[in-house]
Amino acid sequence: MSEVLLEVRDLVKHFPLTQGVLVRRRVGAVQAVDGVSFRLREGETLGVVGESGCGKSTVAKLLMHLERPTEGKILYKGEDIAGLSGRALKSVRRNIQMVFQDPYTSLNPRMTVGDIVGEPFDIHPEVAPKGDRRRRVRELLDVVGLNPEYINRYPHQFSGGQRQRIGIARGLALRPEVIIADEPVSALDVSVQAQVVNLMERLQDEFGLAYLFIAHDLSVVRHISDRIAVMYLGRIVETGTDREIYEHPTHPYTQALLSAVPVPDPSATRERERIILTGDVPSPADPPSGCRFRTRCWKAQELCTRVDPPLAVPVVFAKASGPAAHESACHFAAEEPSATAV
Repeated sequence: MSEVLLEVRDLVKHFPLTQGVLVRRRVGAVQAVDGVSFRLREGETLGVVGESGCGKSTVAKLLMHLERPTEGKILYKGEDIAGLSGRALKSVRRNIQMVFQDPYTSLNPRMTVGDIVGEPFDIHPEVAPKGDRRRRVRELLDVVGLNPEYINRYPHQFSGGQRQRIGIARGLALRPEVIIADEPVSALDVSVQAQVVNLMERLQDEFGLAYLFIAHDLSVVRHISDRIAVMYLGRIVETGTDREIYEHPTHPYTQALLSAVPVPDPSATRERERIILTGDVPSPADPPSGCRFRTRCWKAQELCTRVDPPLAVPVVFAKASGPAAHESACHFAAEEPSATAV
C-alpha cells in the first residue's frame, strides 16, 4: 500500500446564522460539512461526487485553509494541519495546491500568463532562483500543452480550456504532492473536458500526483478516479473503488444518481431502470433527524427517522460479478433498488 498523504477525520464546518440589526445573535447554523472522513494516498485519485450544495467545494476550501474547520482533523503525512498558520501553513501549502472551478474568474485579468504561472515563485522564492523563473514558466506552459511564446499574453486572449491549462500550470509550479481539483472541467465544453481530463491523467503519471477530484459529472469521475466518495447534505454516504460504486451501488442516493447518467445506446436506455427521487434536498440549516436522505428515499422505514446510519460495510450480498463489500451509510444498503421507485 502506498503512503497516506492526506487524511481527514470527522471534518465539520458550520456557518452561523444570525439575526438582529444592532445586536447580532446566533439563531442556528448551516451544516455545510458534518463529519466527513477519508484518506488520499500517493499517486491516487479520489473522486468526490454529489449534487450542488452537498458540501464538496467547502471540503476543498477547508483543505486549503480558505475556511477554518469548526471541528475535526486534517492530517498531512500524519501531522494535523487544521490549526496551522504563518510559516508552518506556508510550508504545507507548497505541497497541496488547488485548481479552481471557473477558469474565467480564477485568473487575474491584469496579469500576463507569465506573471500568473510564476506568482507561486514570488511566495516561495526558494523553489526557483529569480533569474531562472522565466525559463521555468515557459517549461510549465509547454508541459500543459500551451505555446511558451504565449507567456506575455493576458487571460482574455485564451479560450476556456486554455485558461484552465494555465490554472493547472500554476498549480504545478511548486511541484506539489497533492492537487485539489474543484470541478475543474464543469465550465468547459464536453470535447474540451476530455482534453483537460486526459492532460491531468498524463501529469499525474509524470509527476506522481495525488488528486482530490471534485465533480458532479459521474462519467468524468469514473474515467479519472481510483476511489469515489458520494456526498449528500454534508456527509459521505458511500465510498469504494470506481468499480464497486458503478457496478454495485448500495446506497439509494448513489443508485438514483447512477440511474440518471445518460448512456449512448438507446436500447440500453429503454431497458434500464430509472429512479426518480421525489421532493427537494432538505436545508442544511435544518437537516432531517436520523438518516438525512430518508425524506427522499423509497426504502425509508421508522428506524431511519431515529437512527443516523454510520458509514460502514453493509451485509455483503452476491451478484453475478462478485460481492459488493464497500462502505455505505444506509440501514438497508444490501437491498436492491425498487423497480417502482418514484
